[in-house]
Amino acid sequence: MIAEAIHWFINLGSTVFIPVIIFILGLCVRLKPSKAFVSGITIGIGFIGLNLVVNLLQTSLGPAIKLMVSRYGLNLSIIDLGSGPGGPLAFSSTLGVLVIPIAFGLNLLLIWMGMTKTLNIDVWNLWQPTFIGLLVWGATGNYLYGVLAMIPAFLMQLFLADLTQPMTSKFFGLPGISITHLMALSPVLLAWPLNWLFDRIPGFNKIDASPETIEKRFGILGEPIVIGLIIGIGIGILAGYDVTKTSQLAMEMAAVLKLLPKMISMFMEALTPIAEATQAFTQKHLHGKIVNIGMDAALTVGHPSVAATSFLMIPVALFLAVILPGNKVLPFGDLPLFVFVFTILVAAFKGNIIRSLIGGAIYTIPMLYLSTWLAPLVTKAFKLANYNIGNKGTVSFVSAGLWPNALMVWASKAMSIFGIIAVTLVMLGLLYYLNVVKKYNQKEKEVG
Repeated sequence: MIAEAIHWFINLGSTVFIPVIIFILGLCVRLKPSKAFVSGITIGIGFIGLNLVVNLLQTSLGPAIKLMVSRYGLNLSIIDLGSGPGGPLAFSSTLGVLVIPIAFGLNLLLIWMGMTKTLNIDVWNLWQPTFIGLLVWGATGNYLYGVLAMIPAFLMQLFLADLTQPMTSKFFGLPGISITHLMALSPVLLAWPLNWLFDRIPGFNKIDASPETIEKRFGILGEPIVIGLIIGIGIGILAGYDVTKTSQLAMEMAAVLKLLPKMISMFMEALTPIAEATQAFTQKHLHGKIVNIGMDAALTVGHPSVAATSFLMIPVALFLAVILPGNKVLPFGDLPLFVFVFTILVAAFKGNIIRSLIGGAIYTIPMLYLSTWLAPLVTKAFKLANYNIGNKGTVSFVSAGLWPNALMVWASKAMSIFGIIAVTLVMLGLLYYLNVVKKYNQKEKEVG
């Protein structure tokens, strides 16, 4: 009965269940019911608007990417389904039912203990810990191991959310918000050391390639809509489009870069009163504990640097897939969703598009290899969840090659249950060190 209720709730879609959660959270932190209701409805409208723009992106780029693949004779054996089916896949399994009470219970306990500052209400993206659980179940043949593997995967979300919160809050203008989207968070552990290296390369460290600087130096050419127009023309030419189709694609890409920020503003309009009420509530009832609201990376994809980098990474990813020896995954389904994959990476590079492109290219290399390595388990995960993929043979997607996915599969295969326990203890230790010992992000919040 409970499982059916959870499935029913999830099947309402993020445009309905996230507003419900926001409304309930608003009531819990003593926000006026009318304000909580308006916040919930507004964030639902934001998701609808964002979905419309992302769908425009997918329907515009999908045919162009397909033509690029056929035009240049790209032929690799593993189909990239894209991460879009990941959520339905995860929540169609029994693991998807279990992850919600496990995650919420563990999250509240860790907040009470002061070991995390993130209250994760991003229910939809719990599909990622669930997906890791499915991979581990497939790798070990043990269902219980799959259940247990979701715990360290969720702890990774909390740790990376806490670690990146000051950066994302400052760069994207999201006070009181942390990002709990594991797909978006994973690249930051590469981006930070790369940024340190870039800062020490003479000449290169002076290049400022943010959209604001480009606009100042090149005038109209630096406008986000013009950048979108130019990128659309480039992709249209690579796809072999005629003038009409290239022009249409260019206008659609310009529209995406213009509309994304507009949709993101709806999220901020909805979340600002919730974040303020949450901070006031925790100051009064949780002995001053800091609590940031954990949300989807959708709040960040509207930044011009994110969109520009993600579009430019499409031909780069296709080129890398072809030239890398041993790679078998042909990027396709995930390419229009690169705005989610690279958003926190772009923030780590402070919006510098040149650094972001280099970092994105370097990060894509292990993603391709790991998605190739994990492909048999990804295919098995679809079968374990009874998710129909037709007669596509072995399937994967580029962002299946995230290092958390590979880490949990390797740990469970190499050390069985002890590997899962070891990763869990390491993640708990890191959360304890970050938030209890180091008191990370404490002073900034108190002053701010």
